[in-house]
Amino acid sequence: MASERMNTKLWKPRSVTETMAIYADWAKDYDADVLASGYATPMRAATALTGFVDTTAPVLDFGCGTGLSGKALQAAGFTTVDGTDISAEMLALSEGQKIYRRIWRSQPRVLDVKAGTYDAILACGVVSLGAAPPETLDLLITALGPDGHLAFSYNDPTLADPAFTSHLAALIAGGSVNKVFLKHGPHLPEKGMGSDVIILRKA
Repeated sequence: MASERMNTKLWKPRSVTETMAIYADWAKDYDADVLASGYATPMRAATALTGFVDTTAPVLDFGCGTGLSGKALQAAGFTTVDGTDISAEMLALSEGQKIYRRIWRSQPRVLDVKAGTYDAILACGVVSLGAAPPETLDLLITALGPDGHLAFSYNDPTLADPAFTSHLAALIAGGSVNKVFLKHGPHLPEKGMGSDVIILRKA
């Protein structure tokens, strides 16, 4: 069954090639699987972002996948949303859904966006154990202009990995960003998993 993919083996370190293969194979069942598990983080993150960013401002959904986070941004009231992902198979499912103003395939560890293009970037479930490494936060922060906001999530397995928590702490301690929001809540409640939704403001 497709839902067998959502086990503890999903949240472990792996190469970019392995990650892309997993999501290529999972793409057609992804929405059904995560929604059946009560996937709550996209709406939590999008709603939190409305407290810091005008909903008419352009937002980038980084790691947009099949479009679930883009739909959450729309539901929260954001009117101009772009999306990018490294998975062609996931992107194929989000194209044509009238979620994104612009959508494109990006390359791993590259974000070809001029700083300040977006007032906010959402990376929901992207920077996490088994997916993008903690240094991805640096890439996203660089793409923001001054006072831009980065909203992202760390699920429970990611919060248990010091590589992710220490990297975030170092970014905040370095003064390049300020943490303006942090709240733990449901991520995949049917799996008993929670997540931190975090919002950083670029200094």
